[in-house]
Amino acid sequence: MSAGRNGGERTRCFWVPPEKPYYAQYHDEEWGVPVHEDRLHFEMLILEGAQAGLSWDTVLRKRESYRAAFAGFDAKKVARFTDEKLEKLLLDPGIVRNRLKVYGAVKCAKAFLEVRKEFGTFDAYVWRFVGGQPLDGKRKGRGDVPAKTAESDALSKDLAKRGFTFVGSTIIYAYMQAVGLVNDHTVDCWRYREVGGGR
Repeated sequence: MSAGRNGGERTRCFWVPPEKPYYAQYHDEEWGVPVHEDRLHFEMLILEGAQAGLSWDTVLRKRESYRAAFAGFDAKKVARFTDEKLEKLLLDPGIVRNRLKVYGAVKCAKAFLEVRKEFGTFDAYVWRFVGGQPLDGKRKGRGDVPAKTAESDALSKDLAKRGFTFVGSTIIYAYMQAVGLVNDHTVDCWRYREVGGGR
């Protein structure tokens, strides 16, 4: 496989560009680590939705601007955004200025809060789709990593039914990878065992 490397000292997943240290940092510190904090779940849902049709690199570089624009991804605050506020956000070059995505973030925030009412936390809700434990992909290379799975299909369908937007199965599988619902670090990546692979 073609593994991403940073200075040659560690083998990383194939998708990490060696010339982009911020990508390596995201891979090494966040990607695939099981998340149990609602704010971070909401952040990653919004960012993965923003990425639709674009590269993750684009969104990763705009992440701090997104945090500023969307109230630190506080779902309660985002749910109260007015149309006037959203129209101002559409002028912000620090985010992806797509009207459906920007307005969709408020819909997602409201749906997110409804899930929390029903399940106590969004975390409790979302981990049900993988039986409470990360799924170990045991991926060997690029060809082993799917674009979506039966689990992402089920979660995608349920989120859409609850009023979330930009939650197609492929987007949701990327979210599941990011928040550690699945461990899709390749088996030769140094992070695979670090986040619980091979147990």
